[in-house]
Amino acid sequence: MEPAYGTVIAAVRLLWRIQGLSFTITGMENLPAVGGAVVAINHTGYFDFTFAGLPSYRLTPPRLVRFMAKQEVFDHSVTGPIMRSLRHIPVDRSSGAASFDAAVRALGAGELVGVYPEATISRSFELKEFKSGAARMAIAADVPIIPHIVWG
Repeated sequence: MEPAYGTVIAAVRLLWRIQGLSFTITGMENLPAVGGAVVAINHTGYFDFTFAGLPSYRLTPPRLVRFMAKQEVFDHSVTGPIMRSLRHIPVDRSSGAASFDAAVRALGAGELVGVYPEATISRSFELKEFKSGAARMAIAADVPIIPHIVWG
């Protein structure tokens, strides 16, 4: 386990324990044990990535997700160093070619790449229209798309 990622996971799990949260996870058999895959996640809040990474972490051996996130998160003095240490992928929403290329490279290297096809948080809990990037990345890297819903 990568030191930075392991530390973040331990902190989040402690927070969940303190809050008394429990999770029901279904469909883990659809996650590949090896190789790249695009994990396409609905986006309902700022911390849903913590829940979205849980199924792959429960695989044996655990797998980590490299999430795509807006550049502003990487530019922040607190979250930026954390995001970079976890090897997440910054997205410049005005010019996404570099982030697309970085995601395809990560997929080709066997990483799970988490992407939010809605490209923004849905406050209504209804899925918004998807952007095409997740499908285009999967095609370019010749990897599967794993749909993932965070709910509750």
